[in-house]
Amino acid sequence: MRRYETIYILRPGLGENEITTIIENTNQLIKDVDGSIISFQKWGMKKLAYLIKKESQGFYVYCDYTATPEVVAEMERKFRIDDAVLKYLTVKLADSITAEQIVAAADEAEAKLAAKALEDEESDSDDSDDEEE
Repeated sequence: MRRYETIYILRPGLGENEITTIIENTNQLIKDVDGSIISFQKWGMKKLAYLIKKESQGFYVYCDYTATPEVVAEMERKFRIDDAVLKYLTVKLADSITAEQIVAAADEAEAKLAAKALEDEESDSDDSDDEEE
């Protein structure tokens, strides 16, 4: 198994059900070959730096995972066919990864998310304290 990260941008006009379906199909493709998802995040709707297929916004999805090169090729093939996907980018992070490294990477990613959530919570409470004064 190799470690990859993929970011893909979906059309902004898609409904929540369509977005969820695309995400579930992509994640299932990884899991079908005994791959594992280390970190998965919906970054949400963001303004694009330039127009892509006449769209100025897109729904960003980030996925850090382990899989075989064939899975990545199949995932990208499906992204090219699906008109709902505006852009995608896959980067290979490691040539090989062990089960222990997968667990460690997942724990590290979870810790980063928790730290970011805590930081966001603290900054929100600081902003509300400023408003009260």
